[in-house]
Amino acid sequence: MKLKVLKSTKLICFVLTLLLFYIPENVQAQKRKKGKKKDQTEIVAQPVKPANKKKKTIAELVKSSKKIEGLFSIYQDTITGAIQMVISDDQLNKEYIYFSQIANGVMDAGRIIRGSYRGSKVFKIEKYFNKIEFITQNTSFYFDPKSALSKSKDANISNGNMASIKIESHDKKKGLYLIKADNLFLAETLSQIKRPNIPGRPPTAFKLGNLNKTKTKIEAIRNYDNNTDLAVEYVYSSPSVLNNGSNAVVDGRNVSIKVFHSLIAMPENDYEARYDDPRVGYFTTKVDDQTSTSATPYRDLVHRWNLKKKDPNAAISEPVEPITWWIENSTPIEWRETIKNGVLQWNVAFEKAGFKNAMVVKIQPDDATWDAGDIRYNVLRWTSSPQPPFGGYGPSFVNPKTGQILGADIMLEYVHFTNRVMYDKLFDPTSLNETFENSNTEEDHAMYCSLGHVMHENILFGNTVLKATDASDLEMKRMKKEAMTSLIMHEIGHTLGLNHNMKASQLFTPEQLADADFIKGKCLAGSVMDYAAINITKDRTKQGQYYDTAVGPYDVWAIQFGYTPFKTKLERTELLEQSTKPELIFGNDADDMRSPGKAIDPRVMVGDLSNDQIRYSIDRFETINTMMRGIKDKFTKSGKSYQELRQAYYILSSQKGSAANVTSRFIGGVYVDRAMAGQHGGKTPYTPVSLEDQKRAMAALSKYVFAPNAFNAPNDLYNYLAMQRRGFNFMTRPEDPKIHEQVLGYQKNVLNHILHYNTLQRITDSQLYGNTYSLSTFMNDLNRAIFKADIYYNVNSFRQNLQLEYTNKLINMLTGKQSSNYTNSAKSMALYNLKNIKTMASNTGNISSRAHKQHLRILIDNALKEIK
Repeated sequence: MKLKVLKSTKLICFVLTLLLFYIPENVQAQKRKKGKKKDQTEIVAQPVKPANKKKKTIAELVKSSKKIEGLFSIYQDTITGAIQMVISDDQLNKEYIYFSQIANGVMDAGRIIRGSYRGSKVFKIEKYFNKIEFITQNTSFYFDPKSALSKSKDANISNGNMASIKIESHDKKKGLYLIKADNLFLAETLSQIKRPNIPGRPPTAFKLGNLNKTKTKIEAIRNYDNNTDLAVEYVYSSPSVLNNGSNAVVDGRNVSIKVFHSLIAMPENDYEARYDDPRVGYFTTKVDDQTSTSATPYRDLVHRWNLKKKDPNAAISEPVEPITWWIENSTPIEWRETIKNGVLQWNVAFEKAGFKNAMVVKIQPDDATWDAGDIRYNVLRWTSSPQPPFGGYGPSFVNPKTGQILGADIMLEYVHFTNRVMYDKLFDPTSLNETFENSNTEEDHAMYCSLGHVMHENILFGNTVLKATDASDLEMKRMKKEAMTSLIMHEIGHTLGLNHNMKASQLFTPEQLADADFIKGKCLAGSVMDYAAINITKDRTKQGQYYDTAVGPYDVWAIQFGYTPFKTKLERTELLEQSTKPELIFGNDADDMRSPGKAIDPRVMVGDLSNDQIRYSIDRFETINTMMRGIKDKFTKSGKSYQELRQAYYILSSQKGSAANVTSRFIGGVYVDRAMAGQHGGKTPYTPVSLEDQKRAMAALSKYVFAPNAFNAPNDLYNYLAMQRRGFNFMTRPEDPKIHEQVLGYQKNVLNHILHYNTLQRITDSQLYGNTYSLSTFMNDLNRAIFKADIYYNVNSFRQNLQLEYTNKLINMLTGKQSSNYTNSAKSMALYNLKNIKTMASNTGNISSRAHKQHLRILIDNALKEIK
């Protein structure tokens, strides 16, 4: 009871205390109410506003950060690593260049690999009230400032607002703005890094997870007067993965991609833009003149370095600033001199353009304080990747407003020197047709170079031939040295602005290429920018040079076009009008015919050599057939597995596949001449391949690709083509060699081209302007090549595969998904040939042959019913 009384007393005292505090305020409120009886408006007391909080200064906000001065001063928190960036008044509304490259990655992520350049773009920094914005600028159009239309130059053109970031503090006196910059670099704000999902990819394919903001971090900040560089590690995470990727990926749930970001001051110099011409091949930045009435309103900017003569009046002068290359200190010491000589070969071309010692080569010291990712250095870099993406790759980046090359690197893979086989390239016949078209972006198209793959296969072929013919170690070393020289010259050519010239292999005759004295010290093609075949002579006693050891005549001429300081427009015109010289012909990736049905000029091809590609290919077929007879003895070593023998077989076979592709392009081919109207030496723009050459090509295909014995090998060879076991490497597929699949793959590549709707349509169309190899004659010849030799007798298993494949292709021309792409003439001939096949496929031969012919007849009968 006492406890209850005590509690009640305490409660009363507490209430009275509260009333004492609130009575004065309530009294005042009642007085206000009485004074407002008319409208009965109640005035409620407003809370007292706190005094304005003083905004922190820049100095206060960065007091726990380390300052890294440069183009854009960066402050990095010494505890959290968070970064802030300072923008000054004089940096607002100015243009800058953004560039990025992959510092490290994995092939599994879609060619996101070390040294890959991601392109460059122009951006402006603008202030919008309390925000700083980074706006990408459109550089694709030109408006003549003298035209009234230039006043509407921004109409219907979208710039890109990459980032809009709140200003944390403003120093009005110094004209400085502080922003938080983490999301500018730690998100995919400036550049998309993760590739988009490609439609049609199997669900089991390897995929990157989502960007993990917690794990993504800035690894390094390098700041200079003219560029601010940041190295960022992006981590892509997924809680679980179906495909963990290759052995290059430790954990498929957490994959790191490292990127170098560069913000670069817009160059202020006397660089003079140079515009593209279709007769010569440079990388360009495409620009359309929106105030021109021309049918070709192009002002495409040639990519080239800003070379200026020290003595403008001298015929030949050293440059004010040479193009300096650094050989990375990771380069094998025994190859450094060869690499240096390959780079300096281009000085021969530059002398013709008026420059002495335009190219300089230095070696990165072992104690260098800079690395190859520093954009201030042009570096010849080395890697030895688990999945070599290339043998060599030579990208550059430019000022998109002028085309001036600002920097370059060359990536080289150690696989170039080894016998390590890229099995997906060598053992898969479909890879012979791989082209830059398979890449995902236009940026890739401009920079992707697969010469390293082609050259690696060539070196393996050369190794096989040399071993099979008991060549000396000295001869083997010479071949590899020439290969490295040629590869370096090719990739350096890219960094000078040159794109591929797949037409250049036409320079010499087969006889000249087989004359060791004649070709010594020369470029074997008109340009080192081709993907030429290795020069292996059929008569091994006459072997001369294997690869290019000097720049070609086209290379010299192209450098003259890009770098000569022309005094008049006439000088430039006179130089370009030399394009009709045979040694200066040009055709790049857009014109090349490596993919079935693509392009039209058979001279613009990869893996070919000489101005008689058909004869050179026949020599290659016969050389390989000779080699096949002896490889079992040459490549079987006591105490060793049969891996080397298996590799030799596939290398030789794949070279036959390449020769077959080269030969097939002459059927329905049309030679292209890009001379301007009225140009001296110019020919008609389109000239069909002669009847004689198309017939020669068909005869070669009949004998070396389609004939019953075309891919014969010694009977005792196949059961020795064993791959060396390694752990559980036979779990995904049985280990036996898939000979029929391989041979059919080479034959399908040829059929895919000569029966492509583009090829068949061109055969018919080109009859209007000179082609005398009619569609009916060609289709009749093809039918005979595939059936005549054995259809009335026994048909071996290789021919059964070929005949069924061919028959199905004819049926698909009539009833398949792409049948609408074929002309009526092509469909008529397909139907005609099917009926002929049905007539020929009589019930003769052994049981296997009779079963095969019955299969053909049933397929054709079913197709004819469907057509009806």
